[in-house]
Amino acid sequence: MTVTAQPIVAHCHPFVVGVDTHARNHVYAIIDSSNGALLDTQSFPATSAGISRATSWAARRTQGAADTLWVIEGTATYGGILAGTVAAHGFPVTEAPRMSKKQNRGVGKSDALDAHRMAMASLPLQVNKLRHPRLHEGIRQGLRILVTARSSMAKDRTRSVNALNAVVRSNELGIDARKKLTGSQIAEISRWREREEELSLRIARAEAVRLAKHVLDLDQQLAANEQQLDELVKASEAAPLLHETGFKAITAAKCFVAWSHEGRVRDEAAFACLAGVNPIPASSGNTIRHRLNRGGDRSLNAALHIAAVTRMTHDEETRAYVEKRQADGKTDREIRRCIKRYLVRRIFRIFSASAMVEEVSVSG
Repeated sequence: MTVTAQPIVAHCHPFVVGVDTHARNHVYAIIDSSNGALLDTQSFPATSAGISRATSWAARRTQGAADTLWVIEGTATYGGILAGTVAAHGFPVTEAPRMSKKQNRGVGKSDALDAHRMAMASLPLQVNKLRHPRLHEGIRQGLRILVTARSSMAKDRTRSVNALNAVVRSNELGIDARKKLTGSQIAEISRWREREEELSLRIARAEAVRLAKHVLDLDQQLAANEQQLDELVKASEAAPLLHETGFKAITAAKCFVAWSHEGRVRDEAAFACLAGVNPIPASSGNTIRHRLNRGGDRSLNAALHIAAVTRMTHDEETRAYVEKRQADGKTDREIRRCIKRYLVRRIFRIFSASAMVEEVSVSG
């Protein structure tokens, strides 16, 4: 059996640009792949203008060679913007290889030396083993941050509304608080002015105004958060999910964050287990049934619950399915579990198909 030798970087790319990335500046080193000679090193600001200058500088030093390989450190952090910009210009990009600290012993360390070492370390690597960064990693990370921030803001809003309800119910401030405060009542409270009244009431009124303004500020932040989520979801593999009944930017983002990327979850059954919607046998005697799973990613499970309830209300096909299962003697909880299991299967296939299309477009 003949083993075909895999080509290495030195044989496939005429030049290699090593980049040591930092918060303020990126340091670049260009080497000639044919002999490993260092052509030039330079530092540029880690800004859009600085990155533009760096790419122009590298193009001049490499005679505009389109096959110049960019070896960038931290493509998911400090080097994320640079990696995306370089890839958008059509250059091949790879994550810097892992460097051994022993190589610096007795030699010293500087940003220019690090950039040079990254470029040199990539020369003997096989091309098929290069760590190519995911161009949508920034979107995934952005969605994770926005989803986490939204959860924190939503909890803060709930606490503030509950505190505001408690203040207006325990003090006679001139507003009907027998029921939960409405949005218009909260807006009215935020416009209250200081009055001449007993000390405790004056303090209670000031606190109510502070809480009401805080709730309104959070409402604006949540609206801006949802708009950002919508923009990022439309630019990700989760975009087709927005065309499904029951899914908006928030629920789609939670599902996408849990799925993360192709290969993380091996199949739809594993995804169902992750979501906590896989059927758990709960049969006994003559009764054969399955119960809800209380484990899994509860944020993902909550998103699926919202989607399932929405489809049970507004989707004709789902409503017909509900009526059929009710006639079979299934409870509402069991029906919701079945619908959520169906949704997991649907979501997994959508994400996998989108990832496959993206992979084909990138490789093509």
